[in-house]
Amino acid sequence: MSVQSSLAEDAVLGLIPETELVALASDLVAAGGENPGGTEAATVQVLADFARAAGLEVAVTEVAPGRPNLTAMLPGGTRPGLLFLGHSDVVPAGVGWDRPAFDPYVRDGRLVGRGSTDMKGGLAAVLIALRALRAAGVELSGPMALACTVDEEDLGLGIRAFTAAAGPFPYSACVVAEPTDLETVIACRGDSYLELTVTGKPAHSGRPADGRNAIDAAARILDLIRRDHARLQGSADPLLGAGSWNAGLIRGGTGTSMVAGSCTLSLDRRLMPDEDPEVIREALLADIRAAGIAADGMTVDAAVTMEMPGFHTEPDHPLVANAVGALAQLGMDSPVTGWTAACDGGFIARDFGVPVIVMGPGGLNDQAHQVNESVSVTELVTAAKAYALMCLRHRPIR
Repeated sequence: MSVQSSLAEDAVLGLIPETELVALASDLVAAGGENPGGTEAATVQVLADFARAAGLEVAVTEVAPGRPNLTAMLPGGTRPGLLFLGHSDVVPAGVGWDRPAFDPYVRDGRLVGRGSTDMKGGLAAVLIALRALRAAGVELSGPMALACTVDEEDLGLGIRAFTAAAGPFPYSACVVAEPTDLETVIACRGDSYLELTVTGKPAHSGRPADGRNAIDAAARILDLIRRDHARLQGSADPLLGAGSWNAGLIRGGTGTSMVAGSCTLSLDRRLMPDEDPEVIREALLADIRAAGIAADGMTVDAAVTMEMPGFHTEPDHPLVANAVGALAQLGMDSPVTGWTAACDGGFIARDFGVPVIVMGPGGLNDQAHQVNESVSVTELVTAAKAYALMCLRHRPIR
C-alpha cells in the first residue's frame, strides 16, 4: 500500500465516531418497523434524513403504500462500484423484554433494542462509513451505495421491486450487512414456501367411507415430506448443510363429526443455491401421484408462494479477500464460512450475476429475533471501519 493510500485510509477511519454511530443505530431502533405490519416508513425516513445531511444521493421509492425502498449513493469513478444491502423491517418484538423493545439503550457495551442486531446496526454502520468517505473527499473507483429494502422478514416485496427496477447494474459486488459476528459468509441457503391444498369429499363421520378425508391425505403427504427431508440430509454441503423441509401450518376440516373435505399445508423448503422451487413443487406432486394420494376423488394442488434464492461466492474471489483483509487490518480474524439462513443477497447474485458476501455486526443465532436483542458497540465501529476500507480498496474485475 502506498503512503498516500495509507494516509487516505487513516483520514477516513478517523471520521467514524462511536457516539454518532450509536446515536444513528438507536434512532433506527426507535423507528420500529415490525413486520407483519408494513411500518417501515419511519426507519426509511431516519435513513434518508441522515444520508441527505451527509451529502449522499438519496432515492426513495414506494413499493407498497407506506413501504418505501431506499438507495443512498456516494458517487465515484466510472468503474462498477460496491453495493451494500440491508432491510428496514424487524420481526415483532414480543414480550419479556427488560425495557420497552423500541426504547434503545446501551448496557455493558451493547446497544439493546429490537432490530439492534437484525439489522439496524448494520444499516447505521454502512451510512456512517459512506459519510466518512464523503467527508474525507477520497477518490473511489466507482459508486458506493446502500440499498435498503422493505419486507425482508416476510415475502421479500422490497428486494423484488429493487431488482425489477434496477436497470443497468452499476455495481460489481454486493455486501449484505446482516449480522454474522463479522465473519465473512460466502454462501447462503435460500428459502421457499409451498402451499398445498388437499381437496376430498365431506361426509358424516358415522359413515366415513362415504367421504374422502383430506386430513388423512395430508398426513400421508407429510410422511413423504419426512422421507424426502431425510434423503436430503445424506448429501450435506460442508458450508451450507443440506436442503430441508418443515411443515409450519396445517388447517383442515370443519367439525369433529365430519369427514374433512379440505386441508391446507404450509411448507417451508430451504434451498441449496442451485435449487429451483418450481422443480421441487413438480417433484413433490409427482411423488404424491405415485403414492396414490391424489386419486379416488382426492385432488392435491401446490403453489410456490415465496422464493428467496441462495448463493455461493468462490472463496478466492477478490471481494472475499477485501472483506477479510479489511477486518484483519482492524485486528479481527474473520473466518470464511457459510450460512444456513437466507437473505436478500441471493436475488442480487441471481438477477445481476455479481458476487455476494454477508458480513455485519451482531449475532444471528444468539441475538437476532431474541428477547433483549443487542449488538456490541465495538462490533458496530469495527463494521463501519471495515466497510469504509472495503470501499477504498474496491477494484472491480469486470
